[in-house]
Amino acid sequence: MDFTSAEKRVNELTDILNDCIDKYYMGNESDVSDYDYDMMMRELSAIEENFPQLLRADSPTHRVGGSSDNTFESVVHTVRMESLQDAFSVEELEAFDSRVKKQFPDAQYVVEPKIDGLSCSLEYRDGVLVRASTRGDGDVGEDVTANVKTIRSVPLKLKEAVPFIEVRGEVYMSHASFDELVAQQELNDEKTFKNPRNAASGSLRQKNPKITAGRKLDIFVFNIQQKDGGKEVKTHWESLKYLEELGFSTVGGYALCDTMAQVVEKINDIGNNRGRLEYDIDGAVIKTNDFEMRRVMGSTAKFPKWAVAFKYPPEEKPTKLLDIDIQVGRTGVLTPTAIFEPVTLAGTTVSRATLNNADFISDKGIAIGDTIIVRKAGDIIPEVLGVKEHNGENPVYEYPCECPACGSRVVREQGEVAIRCLNPDCPAQLLRKLIHFCSRDAMDIEGLGSAVLEQLVNERLIAKASDIYRLNPMDLVSLERMGEKSTFNLLDAIEKSKGNDLFKLIFALGVHHIGLKAAKLLANHFGTMDALLDATKEEIMEIDGMGDVSADTLITTLSLPATRSMIEELKALGLNMNNLTEVEDNRFEGMTFVLTGTLQQFGRREAQEIIEKFGGKASGSVSAKTSIVLAGENAGSKLKKANDLGIKVITEDEFNEMIK
Repeated sequence: MDFTSAEKRVNELTDILNDCIDKYYMGNESDVSDYDYDMMMRELSAIEENFPQLLRADSPTHRVGGSSDNTFESVVHTVRMESLQDAFSVEELEAFDSRVKKQFPDAQYVVEPKIDGLSCSLEYRDGVLVRASTRGDGDVGEDVTANVKTIRSVPLKLKEAVPFIEVRGEVYMSHASFDELVAQQELNDEKTFKNPRNAASGSLRQKNPKITAGRKLDIFVFNIQQKDGGKEVKTHWESLKYLEELGFSTVGGYALCDTMAQVVEKINDIGNNRGRLEYDIDGAVIKTNDFEMRRVMGSTAKFPKWAVAFKYPPEEKPTKLLDIDIQVGRTGVLTPTAIFEPVTLAGTTVSRATLNNADFISDKGIAIGDTIIVRKAGDIIPEVLGVKEHNGENPVYEYPCECPACGSRVVREQGEVAIRCLNPDCPAQLLRKLIHFCSRDAMDIEGLGSAVLEQLVNERLIAKASDIYRLNPMDLVSLERMGEKSTFNLLDAIEKSKGNDLFKLIFALGVHHIGLKAAKLLANHFGTMDALLDATKEEIMEIDGMGDVSADTLITTLSLPATRSMIEELKALGLNMNNLTEVEDNRFEGMTFVLTGTLQQFGRREAQEIIEKFGGKASGSVSAKTSIVLAGENAGSKLKKANDLGIKVITEDEFNEMIK
């Protein structure tokens, strides 16, 4: 393709794809299939790679995330991003109304839902997004432009080339996106976000924009901070309509009110319907409509005098506890859920709520038949607060001693509140354990990701890890998107994994508390899987870095018949059961290294393997036990802490000298 043809095609694809994004995220409609969209996006990316000078500022390829960044630069806000004063009663709203009407008897108000997310500023020059920043402390925020560009409801180019405009919005995560994220985190055995607001905040501030791109964030824009040129607007109502004309997504359900009685009616309406929304709100915002009135009223040291945020009080209602349902999570934790007579909370009917854990039930003395108090925590997740009245006929609920999913005996490990099933064949944990087994740090089976594994489980082609090594071409070619080439590549990867080092297999077993470093320590110390299976707790604790809890869990898990059976099956299928790592010499024996910053001569994993090859250990955090910090470019807090503690810091060149 020559330059002229490439330029024409880039402009065509950019305009088509941006139009698709606008229709999908602003109008909930789509003119093209997902497949056609993906193919056009792939074509555009390829042309931009060959002709980088043709990359437009509004290119939709920005949506998938750019390269990693190490820091967020500070942004000083020209217009302060103020917070709002809270009101919790009608009386407080009436007091606000009196203060406003004392100056301006004819003042009108705009009432809109208050989105529970992360406040963000967007700046456009000549209609093109040039910078996005977080609120920070109101005066200084952080530059998150690369991450915000991945949010598809953020227009990269406005429908009018306004010379300059800065708008303020709220980045949020929908309930559907939050549920999807939490499910994936559970499958990956990661710590889950507690609510969509925390998830949105954590996702927007990722150092790697590609992670943000996968989190499916959205934004509602609700304010014009400043502008130069464009349509003249004199009221907040007009500004919201203008923002929509420019291509921004604004929160629905806002209303213009003449009296405080109308304001209260609208607040109640928003409150009664908030349970039906696809996103979380934590109140309603009441703003004086006229901009000139706002200018005259001004602000206090903390809040604007022309606006207030009404916060809905948490609803708490009594109901009868009918049963307690114990669910086994993907990590083996037994979680109790209360089943009760339905009640209406925050606009929705609920009949189930979390009971946290066994200690909560015991401490509150909860029994079937009790009258319990239920509320929605933050208007999001129903929870049981406690008992209002004991029934008196039934004893306090006792936690099961066996796993409801597989019948194995459950354990409560030292120092934990969670009660857990350790059975590696437990069906409730199957998919998560298989994903872990095939992951990069474990058996590293390329092509066997969560989507393929889920298909294999659903088709009942695998029911445990050893079944992976019994798959044949006929099992795989029938799967969606698995052609002949993909099938044989996957089977080759499965066969190749049989020769992995012992530590990868130990880690792949997914024993609670046994991470990759512990697996390496165990493999190096015992040498073979058989020796590890015969080890006593005392022998395991002789290893520097293995504690009492880790040893207990390991002994318990390895003694389970299901674990022993699976290891025997894997051995019979040809998997390596011996330690292959050779320690060249012990020059780093007793030394702990911490790597920080970007290494130019080594990959981080490669440097860690070199350290371990010479008998040393690699740690993720700096402490008094750290021997040496290997610092690359853009080293941050770890380098500072090392200097503060007086720990030796070396460069890559110095590290090279040490390993010669």
